[in-house]
Amino acid sequence: MSIKVLTIDGSVKSQSLKLSENLIGLKVNNRLLKYVVDWQLNRSKKRIAKTKQRNEVIGSTRKIYAQKGTGGARHSSRKAPIFVGGGIAHGPKGDNYKTKSINKKIRKLALAQTISKKNFNKELYIFDDVKKKIEKTKTFNNFLTKNKLNNVLIVSDKETEKNIFKSVRNIPDVKLINDQGANVYDLIKFKNVLFTTSSIKKIQERLTNEKD
Repeated sequence: MSIKVLTIDGSVKSQSLKLSENLIGLKVNNRLLKYVVDWQLNRSKKRIAKTKQRNEVIGSTRKIYAQKGTGGARHSSRKAPIFVGGGIAHGPKGDNYKTKSINKKIRKLALAQTISKKNFNKELYIFDDVKKKIEKTKTFNNFLTKNKLNNVLIVSDKETEKNIFKSVRNIPDVKLINDQGANVYDLIKFKNVLFTTSSIKKIQERLTNEKD
């Protein structure tokens, strides 16, 4: 499947970019995408909350009353979770909190399906690599305005990232990442996705093992 390539001056290159059906023509499983997004958000949260378990509470371990003859339930020390000031059962454990892991193949498939979904929704755009440094915000903003692009995620190769960083950083609702950092959450969060020709080729090779 071929996609037209935009240039920074707002024109369209006569030569389009051919991409694999395994990258932009996949059937989308929304439940899979939600599963990966939930996993990604869960990993990004800082686990700083920490409660003490009964073995961490400071105090006496003396038995509070006799085992038998009181008519009440059996108890050991005041550190038990049922008592005020005792340990907390199954509470947050801070940095020791474990998150679920997802197989790399599943993550790759989810990323490819997200790119396919953007293509189906006509929210996927390709622009030519930027070889010269652009320092003025107005220049890149005009490019976005000409192509009617707002709320944009730019997935760039390293060279283009260096050349457009200053011109992009102050534009609202625009985020710039490199191809190594492409992820499902950001692709879904932003309405439109803008890839450079080099970045989409690298992602295609990484996800589908296909070369031009």
